[in-house]
Amino acid sequence: MNRISYSRVQNVNDALHQLAANNNAKFIAGGTNLLDLMKINVMQPDHLIDINHIGFNTITAESDGGLKLGAMVTNADTAYDKEVIRQYPLLSEAMLSAASAQLRNMATNGGNLMQRTRCYYFYDTSMPCNKREPGSGCSAIDGYNRMHAILGGSARCIAVHPSDMAVALTALDAMVCVSGTDAAREIPITSFYRLPDEDPHVDNNLGRDEIITGIRLPASNFSQHYSYLKLRDRPSYAFALVSVAAALELDADHKIIKARIALGGVAHKPWRIPEVEERLEGKVAGDEIFKEAAEMLLVGAQGYGYNNFKIELAKRAIVRALQQAVNKQAEA
Repeated sequence: MNRISYSRVQNVNDALHQLAANNNAKFIAGGTNLLDLMKINVMQPDHLIDINHIGFNTITAESDGGLKLGAMVTNADTAYDKEVIRQYPLLSEAMLSAASAQLRNMATNGGNLMQRTRCYYFYDTSMPCNKREPGSGCSAIDGYNRMHAILGGSARCIAVHPSDMAVALTALDAMVCVSGTDAAREIPITSFYRLPDEDPHVDNNLGRDEIITGIRLPASNFSQHYSYLKLRDRPSYAFALVSVAAALELDADHKIIKARIALGGVAHKPWRIPEVEERLEGKVAGDEIFKEAAEMLLVGAQGYGYNNFKIELAKRAIVRALQQAVNKQAEA
């Protein structure tokens, strides 16, 4: 049995001080991912810092018309918040597609962004995994890799990031607000996550001495034409084989003013290519331009055997999600 100590902190400074004092300490809030990993010895912290009482548990309006989501707000409260639904229904839709109602009631926004991959080999401590033990190898590349990456992988890791929330936030140009021992800063979510490259065990660019305090959503005009399409093996409590967050701003003639497309289930981070979105702008929304965008987004895609099907699946999903986004207003 592993010995674990526990403390409860009341503010960010205390949380960061305790984290700095113990290299093997971890923050815990909802614990919906961390506790699972501890039970199977994938993560073995010797001290847990309870951050449920540090604040950051509200959703507030920003002066630019956007919203700031507190890191300690639960996923359920965020998804059902009336302003989130009104201004960012894409985010609400994505969050309600994730996990189960019980888990959404416990999981926090900050914890959602920090969750680890669900790669089978990461969870199986009897198998080599560079994400769990750097330098040990990647069992998925030549193993059963049906759920794994087709974009942005490396010879060291083809795991995918599991968060639906992060995919929608990537499409919405969110900023991750963090506080550290030296200063506070904001990280564009497009830069928050990392591709595996040489260090697949490092999931993101959050510093060791930093903590997520919130997520800032800029004002946008994507509340009318949007779609979160999640393709998975079963309709409940399953991670995406491929997901697409699509958001469009259209004029009266269905000409695209702005477009945002982010993919989940295909890479180590939510996958977005701004140049593809720019290619759509000024064009009349339609299947041909959507198919062109899908091809561009999947340039360089590589399957590893069991996941070869995801390349064509992703292309079809992108077209379908964009079609749904165009027609969303008519469905409302």
